[in-house]
Amino acid sequence: MYILEDNNKLSSAIKCSFSELNLTERKHLQEWIAAKPSVLGEELLIIQKEFDGFSDTKERLDLLAVDKTGRLVVIENKLDDSGKDVTWQAIKYASYCSSLSKQDVIDIYAKFLGDRQKAVEEIQDFFDIDDIEEIELNTGDNTQRIFFVAANFRKEVTSSVLWLAKFGLEIKCFKVTPYKYGGRILIDFDQIIPIKDAEDYTIKMAAKTQEASQTSAAVAGRYAARKKFWNAFVEYNAQHNGPYASTSTSGTDNWVGKSIGVAGLTVNAVITYQNCRSEIYFNFGEKEKNKIKFDFYYNLKDKIQAEMPEFPLVWERLDDKVTCRIRTDLQLSYLEEENVPQIMDFLLKSSEKMLEVFSKYNKQIVKV
Repeated sequence: MYILEDNNKLSSAIKCSFSELNLTERKHLQEWIAAKPSVLGEELLIIQKEFDGFSDTKERLDLLAVDKTGRLVVIENKLDDSGKDVTWQAIKYASYCSSLSKQDVIDIYAKFLGDRQKAVEEIQDFFDIDDIEEIELNTGDNTQRIFFVAANFRKEVTSSVLWLAKFGLEIKCFKVTPYKYGGRILIDFDQIIPIKDAEDYTIKMAAKTQEASQTSAAVAGRYAARKKFWNAFVEYNAQHNGPYASTSTSGTDNWVGKSIGVAGLTVNAVITYQNCRSEIYFNFGEKEKNKIKFDFYYNLKDKIQAEMPEFPLVWERLDDKVTCRIRTDLQLSYLEEENVPQIMDFLLKSSEKMLEVFSKYNKQIVKV
């Protein structure tokens, strides 16, 4: 590693071992990753450290996390040398985790935080979904992932990892290297397996082979129900000249959106297991900007509500989040077939009304 100095010259940083720097696996490497899991190349939610909640064994894994798709990630740290048995060790942990239910995962995180309600809220924030029932956690076969972090990897480990990848088991290896420079310590995390540039191809090939085994009946059923609803809803909009008439949807999301004519401001139709809603959604890219835009409308809330009395509005500034929203709800589930016509009518009419009322202020909101 080289440092570019102010004089346009390169200076060498000195490569070291963790032991030379008196850095330990548990007090240092583990804590770095727990505090900033994005060093492993993606958004992860750490739900437990030193997890030992396995039946009939006293073994414990270093870190347990959830990724953005709801899969569990077993993270094993080995400092200066990976050892030769780490693959087998992590496979055992992944197999233990495969039996954890959604409630088990929530319980584990609640124990980690010491607060169940906070655990539920943080999981919802991580997935940007405000209904915990809509979130899938550790669902389906072969959904556990394994991350290894070490300064050096033995051939026994890299060889077995590459072989297992052919059978759909997703394992990543991160080489972590400490350097000294100018009295400071630099830490470099480098994904070596799969090679970063070839990662998408590697995962897609494994997924193609294992596709049938990776999709649970529950997830497939949920996606099928959503897709059926959204296809019918788009057609319903086309018949009634609605705002979502030209919307394309994969069916896997629980919402569809329509811009009101201002970048960062949309009207969304949302369905969940328990209810449905139409909402004005603020996502201008910056938290402060979202709050300012929200406050502009909030100062007009009485006037806006008077223009759409049939749709009571709930104003959610969401100070602890980046985004904001203004919503109107209907307490019916799309999973009950008899509710579908009423839900479609509600979403269409409430979204149309929101577009009509809020778009009146487009020129003003742009200037705010």
